[in-house]
Amino acid sequence: MWLTAPFALGVVVISAHADSLQIVGYSGHLGEWELTATVTEEGSSAERRYSGALLMKHVGLCTQEGPEEKSGNISIRMPSSSSQLEATLRVDGVECSYRGIRADFYSGTMNCTGREAVPLKLWVQ
Repeated sequence: MWLTAPFALGVVVISAHADSLQIVGYSGHLGEWELTATVTEEGSSAERRYSGALLMKHVGLCTQEGPEEKSGNISIRMPSSSSQLEATLRVDGVECSYRGIRADFYSGTMNCTGREAVPLKLWVQ
């Protein structure tokens, strides 16, 4: 299972249009999992919220019979008055939380239920 070992996840968030974002990222020590998602804004408030389906595809060298795929969802919270981003990822019944602080990118730790915390970096454009 992809969440059994610690992994890092780098995600690029690119604005598709005003009410949705396209998310692209890679997880694993060698970037062996590709993550893609389109999230849609949920209402309007001081805290921007987005959510949508995500797909993780194993693209590492160990793939023998085609890439393994896992689906789930992601929820993102971006308070407009701070440089923080929070996210919840759910894949195959495992829930992970994330809080990142922005410098050149969002950097923080992802905590998954019953698993060791791992670094997570997010880029937002």
